[in-house]
Amino acid sequence: MKLTVQRATILAALAIFVGLPVLFYALGDAPRRTLLKEAISISTLFAFAAMLGQFFMARSNTWLLSVFKPPQIQKVHKYIAYTAVAVILAHPALIVLPRALEGGVRPWDALVTMITTFDSIGVGLGLAAWVALLVLTVTAFFRKPIIKRLSTHYRGWRYLHGGLATGFTALALWHAIKLGRHTNIAMSLLFLALAVTGFGMLAKLYWAARPRPHKSIQKQPAS
Repeated sequence: MKLTVQRATILAALAIFVGLPVLFYALGDAPRRTLLKEAISISTLFAFAAMLGQFFMARSNTWLLSVFKPPQIQKVHKYIAYTAVAVILAHPALIVLPRALEGGVRPWDALVTMITTFDSIGVGLGLAAWVALLVLTVTAFFRKPIIKRLSTHYRGWRYLHGGLATGFTALALWHAIKLGRHTNIAMSLLFLALAVTGFGMLAKLYWAARPRPHKSIQKQPAS
């Protein structure tokens, strides 16, 4: 099979957003638990890495635009985003799901206790990130009527969407570093590097698209 530029780009993306998290997960020193719990942890790591990857699909990524057509990028962006969003929105429930197979506190009681515990910064960050992601998802679903209502239309929508995505990512990353079982130093540094780079690409896009003031042409006095 001939290695084309497109295939090489896809392989590089898989190595960074899938391969490295798997490697750092495998090398981590967190004690292994049941297969179900580990599968949930890995799914969450993949989902968050996929959300970070969305920033790299911004139009400021000229390399990606030179390799793939914009409709292709947009299609992949939607598929990956909706899949990752579903996993992360289900994250609170998935955490307590294994309790259904164990004795002690029931899953629903554990979930209620978790989301009503406000003395933990890590839990508070997670709840804030979850709400931000829910708002991000709802506004993305209703983007067309929202664009029509905004005074700046599509440009305003991009700022809203990008701001919510940035806010969610910052909160979720902080939450993962504080409480994540598998976010060791290596995993945290990877996610931080991807987040900062992604934020930079988004900022570059918005900076280039900002409206420029029109320069008034002054008439020179006749000599």
